[in-house]
Amino acid sequence: MVRLSKTAAFIQEAELYSARNYHPLPVVIARGEGVWAWDVDGKKYLDMLSAYSALNHGHRHPKVIGALIEQANTLTLTSRAFHNDKMGPWLKKLCQMAGYERALPMNTGAEGVETAIKAARKWGLLRKKVPENQGEIIVCANNFHGRTTTIISFSSEEQYRRGFGPYTPGFKIIPFGDARALQEAITENTAAFLVEPIQGEGGVVVPPEGYLREVRRITAEHNVLLILDEIQTGLGRTGRLFAYEYEDAKPDILILGKALGGGVYPVSAVLADDHIMSVFTPGDHGSTFGGNPLAAAVAMRALEVIEEERLAEKAAAVGKYFMEQLRKLNSAAVKEIRGKGLLIGVEIKEEYGPARTFCEKLMELGILCKETREQVIRFAPPLIITVDEIDWALERIRQVLL
Repeated sequence: MVRLSKTAAFIQEAELYSARNYHPLPVVIARGEGVWAWDVDGKKYLDMLSAYSALNHGHRHPKVIGALIEQANTLTLTSRAFHNDKMGPWLKKLCQMAGYERALPMNTGAEGVETAIKAARKWGLLRKKVPENQGEIIVCANNFHGRTTTIISFSSEEQYRRGFGPYTPGFKIIPFGDARALQEAITENTAAFLVEPIQGEGGVVVPPEGYLREVRRITAEHNVLLILDEIQTGLGRTGRLFAYEYEDAKPDILILGKALGGGVYPVSAVLADDHIMSVFTPGDHGSTFGGNPLAAAVAMRALEVIEEERLAEKAAAVGKYFMEQLRKLNSAAVKEIRGKGLLIGVEIKEEYGPARTFCEKLMELGILCKETREQVIRFAPPLIITVDEIDWALERIRQVLL
């Protein structure tokens, strides 16, 4: 009888009982600390994916874990049927950091997007006087905002849609990075434009310089809400607290998630000023777990750590160094290197094979990353990573790319 390694045994069990809606790399993580992770067989890896930017703080940041444990020993859940003593202080902190009057707490990023869509549609009806059920929301091709039924209805990725119809109407798709296309798509029934500052899942696609600034001008001119999905790009990832700050394109509605939970708990939030958020009345929208005291305590500490440890500034400096060093490799296999801060995409030329092959080789050398859109390796390490750790990674990346 052949005895399986721990890794093989865990993978076999997961594949037997788990729905096959993911295709993970063949590694089984058992422990994490800072930028490092260890598998069940004891092998050490540098985490350069950060759970799709949910681990901006790194694995098990001691201050975030401390807040989690302290709150778990006191109160974990009340539902919104009652107030709790943690949600208000956290939302005040979040609103003051981001510069908005109100926030609506949810759990996952997809829930945040759904919340923003509902807010925009009702705002269109009540404030802009768009005829009922006629409101439109403009989105971009190659977007990724989640995988709920409504969200996949406006995806341009066929796999996300196939078999899940009928689709939710009311969305119009335009090219990403094309401000003129937005201008031409707006009608009197347009309530909002929903867009990512950088398309992360779409392949770390960075729009032309000035795009967000022009989008902000166009939407304001036509009384259309600008909704920015900063679930992946927000909270320091791109070298600013929010990616829109590069072009002073503050949106009407800001969606946050992932790193808001400090890497230990699902937390998301939608932020807007009162003239938008006031379209909600009791019973219009909600979540049993949204704004729960455990989530609020964790998110509060996560925000404090971002400020205290200047994670956005670190991402800007270390990300610039990392991208410069990647470009200096001059790899024949690389078509393009793009990104901002510590959200970096390395596009592999098709003749050199898919990006997954490169990710598997990097995994063997102790680096965890993941392909996106077939040809792009995404590097997005925790924002606490040091230059020395980047150099350690570069030695191994060089072996795989050259």
